[in-house]
Amino acid sequence: MHTTQALLLADLAGELPMAVRQQRLVETLRLHFRCGAVALLQQDGHGELLRPVAVDGLVNEALGRRFAIKEHPRLAAILQRREVTCFHHDSGLSDPYDGLVIERPGQPLQVHDCMGVALDLEGQRFGVLTLDALTVGTFDPTAQRELAQLLPLIEAVVRVSQLEAALRASQHSGGTPADSAPKGEEGEIVGHSEAMSRLLNELRVVADSELPVLLLGETGVGKEMFAHRLHRLSRRGNRSLVHVNCAALPESLAESELFGHVRGAFSGAVSDRPGRFEAAEGGTLLLDEVGELPLAIQAKLLRVLQNGEIQRLGADRPRRVNVRVIAATNRNLREQVAEGNFRADLYHRLSVYPIPIPPLRERGNDVLLLAGRFLELNRTRLGLRSLRLSPMAEEALRRYRWPGNVRELEHVISRAALKALSRGARRSDIVTLETDLLDLDDGVPAPPTEQVLAPRHDDRELPLRDAVDACERECIRVALQRHDGNWARAARGLGIDASNLHKLARRLGMKLPT
Repeated sequence: MHTTQALLLADLAGELPMAVRQQRLVETLRLHFRCGAVALLQQDGHGELLRPVAVDGLVNEALGRRFAIKEHPRLAAILQRREVTCFHHDSGLSDPYDGLVIERPGQPLQVHDCMGVALDLEGQRFGVLTLDALTVGTFDPTAQRELAQLLPLIEAVVRVSQLEAALRASQHSGGTPADSAPKGEEGEIVGHSEAMSRLLNELRVVADSELPVLLLGETGVGKEMFAHRLHRLSRRGNRSLVHVNCAALPESLAESELFGHVRGAFSGAVSDRPGRFEAAEGGTLLLDEVGELPLAIQAKLLRVLQNGEIQRLGADRPRRVNVRVIAATNRNLREQVAEGNFRADLYHRLSVYPIPIPPLRERGNDVLLLAGRFLELNRTRLGLRSLRLSPMAEEALRRYRWPGNVRELEHVISRAALKALSRGARRSDIVTLETDLLDLDDGVPAPPTEQVLAPRHDDRELPLRDAVDACERECIRVALQRHDGNWARAARGLGIDASNLHKLARRLGMKLPT
C-alpha cells in the first residue's frame, strides 16, 4: 500500500503529458490490486456516455469504445455512488468488459470480480475508475478499503493531468480554450496516431482565423466531421453551421438554393426565400463536394468570396453576408482546373488554407480504436452481451488498405456482427468476430507484412548473439510503430512487463522515452 502511494505521489510531482500520467495511474493500480484490467473513464458533457481515456489489461480496441451509461447498469451504479462499489461473480448485471480482458490472450473470458468508484474533480463528476478480475474473490473487503484510501490520490493525479493538458492546449492555441471535453458520441473524432495529432492541432490553430479552408481527402475519411470540429473551435462556434451537398444540387436549382430567390423569379416561386448563405449568417457554410458545382454557379460563388455579397435570384440589389466558407472535396481540384472543369480563381479563393485529411491506412493503430467504437455501437444496436474481435481479426484490420476509409470500416464491422448472428451466435454469448466474418476484399493489396528478421550484411552470417539482438531490436521497433510509440502498449503486445521492456531496450542501446 505504501509503495503504491509513493508511486502515485511521484507521478503527481513529475512533469508528464496527460496520456502518460493517466496510463501510469492505471498500470500502478493494476499492479497493486493484482487484477486483470483497470480502466479510467471520463463522462461526456451530456452525462450519457463514458469514454475510456486510459486502460491496462484490456484489448487494443477498448480505448475506442464509448459506453452508453443507460446500457451498462454496472457503470451506472458506480457513477451514482461516492463509495466503492463491488460486483461479485454471482451478480446478475453484465460487465462491460466481458471478453475484453487480455489476461489470457485470444480467449473471450467473462469477468468474475469487478469494483469501481466514481471520481470527482472540483465538485463535478469526472467519471469512474473500474477494476476487473477473472478470479473470484480478487476484490475482498481489504481491496475495497484500500481503493477508498487511494481515492484522494487518484483524483489528484487525474486533476493535475487535466489541468496540465488544458494549459498546454491554451499555450498552443494562443489562449483559446481547448476543445478537450468529450461532447458525446455524435461528431467525436477517435484517434491517437501521430497523423491525427498533427491534424487536430492544425485545425485548432486555423479555426481561430477567418480564412476559407479547403478540406481534402478520399471518400470516407470524415471530412464533414472535421468541418464540424473546425466550426465548433472557431469564434463562430455558437452560430449555425449550414451544410450544402454540392453534388446533390440540380443545376437548375443550385443558384436559388445557395443565394435564395424573390417572388416571381421563376415558375413556382410564390414567395421570397432566403438561400443557404443567408441561413449561415454570422456562422459557417460547408460546401461539401465543392468540385461538383456547375461552372455557372462557380462564378457567382466567386463574387460572394470576393465581395461578401449575394444576390437573390430575380432581385435587383445585392445583400451583404457575413459567412465563413469551408469547402470539402475528394477530387483533385488542380486537375479539374487544368481540364477546364473548375475555375482557377475560385480554386485559389477556396484553398487559402488547404488541409489534407489522412486516409485510414496512414493512421496506424487508430483502425482498432475506431473498430472498438463500431463494435460497441453494434453491440448496443443488436442487443448483444459482448462483441469483440479475435486476435487474427485485429491483425486483418491492421493489414487491410481501406480504400473506403472509416466509412468502409463501419460497414465491415456492422456486416460482420449481423453475419455472426445469422450463423447461430446467441445474443447472450460473448460474440467473437473472426477474420472470415469481416469479408475483406483480398483483391486490395495489403501493405508489406512486418517481418522480423535479423538484417544481413553482404550475405555474411552474424554471430548468434548479434543476430538475436538485431531481431529483438526489430521486434521492439515494430511494436512501438504499431502502438504509436506507446511503450506500455508495446510491452503488452509483446507479452512482457513494461519495466522488462525498458531494461531490454536499454541493453540493446535503444533510445528510451524521457
